[in-house]
Amino acid sequence: MQVGLIIIGDEILSGKRQDSHLAKFIELLSQRGMQLAWAQYLGDDRELLVGRLREAFASGDLIVSCGGIGATPDDHTRQSAAMALGRPLALHPEARELIWQRIQQMAAEQGKTVGPDEPDTHRRLEMGVFPEGAGIIPNPFNKIPGFYVGNVHFVPGFPVMAHPMMAWVLDRYPQLHRQVGVIERSLIVQGAMEASLTPLMEAVETGFPGVKVFSLPSVDHPQWGRCIELGVKGDAEQLSPAYDALKQGVIQFGASISTELVR
Repeated sequence: MQVGLIIIGDEILSGKRQDSHLAKFIELLSQRGMQLAWAQYLGDDRELLVGRLREAFASGDLIVSCGGIGATPDDHTRQSAAMALGRPLALHPEARELIWQRIQQMAAEQGKTVGPDEPDTHRRLEMGVFPEGAGIIPNPFNKIPGFYVGNVHFVPGFPVMAHPMMAWVLDRYPQLHRQVGVIERSLIVQGAMEASLTPLMEAVETGFPGVKVFSLPSVDHPQWGRCIELGVKGDAEQLSPAYDALKQGVIQFGASISTELVR
């Protein structure tokens, strides 16, 4: 099972707001010894969302989708999820109770009373209308929940709400958590071209199936100038021998190693 992230919102794609979900999600994954396999940014376009979400539900991946689950005309995520699943939308009974509690709490703070049949109440309850059969994701910030169907989870776009809800989602999958001390080791290599080191990289990946080799070239690094950060990441048991093989291969190639990094 891979882990994916979908970030929805025209405001992200237009630059009106800067995304903070990707970095936070990677941090939350890292705390649990997990890694992100892919991420997508999508606009508030219902037809586009239906297609992408249909693929998400069919993928078997653990996926978190951020944004677009409100009840305003520019929010399409709940409707798109239902269409992708071929299910009707329905007011979730537990979501209804949580949202009603929030409505009453807000009214009390303002010294007002509110009824369950008022138009504003009905509009706010729309935020609890999810694809039929969905489960809910608790929202510790204001009680208005997100939802999930299978391994695909939907949270709000507001970081203060979304980030603790992301953590809750990841903790639904303790079987994917790993206690990993070191997941990445690398070398700063000088005096070699990336293409010339490719056979070495391929040999290390072949010899250590639980490890990925990565290469990050720089032409003007502020400390090392023209260089390549060459490293391995992945399975903790194989990481050290894979790193040793990579380092020995660089030495045999005749390149110089400026420093070694551990993350």
